[in-house]
Amino acid sequence: MTNQQQHLPEPDPDDTVRLVPPPPVPQPAKPQPWLSSRRAWLAGAGILGTACLLRGVGLLLESPKPRQVAGAPAAPQTTHPAARIAQPMPATGADFDIRTATEQQILHNVPASLTVFRFADDSRILVLDFASLYEQGMTLNRVAALIEKAGAPRNRVLTNDELLAAIRADGSTVANYYYGHDYSAASLRRFFALANAEKIPLGPDEHRLRRLLDQVGWFTPNTRGGLISIPAVGSDPNVTLSARYAILHHELSHGFFFSDPDYAVFVHDFWNIALTHDERAGVRKFLGSEGYDTTYEELMYNEMQAYLMFTRDPVFFTPAMVGIAAQRLADLQTQFLRGMPTGWLHNALAATPVAVSGAPPEDHAPPRGERLHAG
Repeated sequence: MTNQQQHLPEPDPDDTVRLVPPPPVPQPAKPQPWLSSRRAWLAGAGILGTACLLRGVGLLLESPKPRQVAGAPAAPQTTHPAARIAQPMPATGADFDIRTATEQQILHNVPASLTVFRFADDSRILVLDFASLYEQGMTLNRVAALIEKAGAPRNRVLTNDELLAAIRADGSTVANYYYGHDYSAASLRRFFALANAEKIPLGPDEHRLRRLLDQVGWFTPNTRGGLISIPAVGSDPNVTLSARYAILHHELSHGFFFSDPDYAVFVHDFWNIALTHDERAGVRKFLGSEGYDTTYEELMYNEMQAYLMFTRDPVFFTPAMVGIAAQRLADLQTQFLRGMPTGWLHNALAATPVAVSGAPPEDHAPPRGERLHAG
């Protein structure tokens, strides 16, 4: 993305900074970071990541014209019956309408605005279903920068200017910095504590997130939980229904990692014992190419489980991306299933054929090199 001239309009009455994108200007195609990297796509296995600049005084960040993807369908014109369980979450006010829903119900929801779900199989997992990638980015990109982005500080929250520069340096926009996000309750508490201590102005979307976390009690010390996010079908040409499924399934595995300590310990041990040194190096190299901080060891094995075990769409992840043969990945998946704690995620893995194989789904074919996830 080319740097665009910044215009500074008169300040609004509030102190936050609002980032307003000008009309889209056609730009040459380029690989996007996925999920968090298959970068700007999900192409990476689980579907990691996303950005959050702020609205208010007016730095302008140009959003490139979305790429047209062969075979990518437009947003659904009708609402799936499961979507009726979800009503839009209020944009303001202290109380949020949080609905309980299964994976399939969440998948087929068509959000008109931000919708919040408790995951039916694990109430410790919150799912934010965004109507637009831009809104998702404005809510969570700054968190992504603190928690897992390579090149960003781990001990302080970025200012608006710094976040804008980081997104531009990544070759991304607010919308496609990440396609899906996942964070633990502890990481979110840390983010808001640092922002408060450093007096970093946050935007209205970030303040809304803080109100939500306060409502569900996640600011209570030692509270465990996992927050994940997904974009609506059609929020850009790459986000088809099958892509949304890949992101959701990937991110739900992160949610379980954050909410269940026994699973987190199991994944840690699997990473260190079941994978060889070269296999860990291959995963680390892949994640580094996606923009993850490879010095953050927990991030490495958390992403390992999401990509290798729960991202089966070859558009987003194949064993070759981490330098592992297909049969070896199948063996690892079998071993992982045999040892992991019982429960809904175990059942989900047991119901999925081992190994990644086959041609990309016909309903979408996003370009390689895009990121899906952050976190």
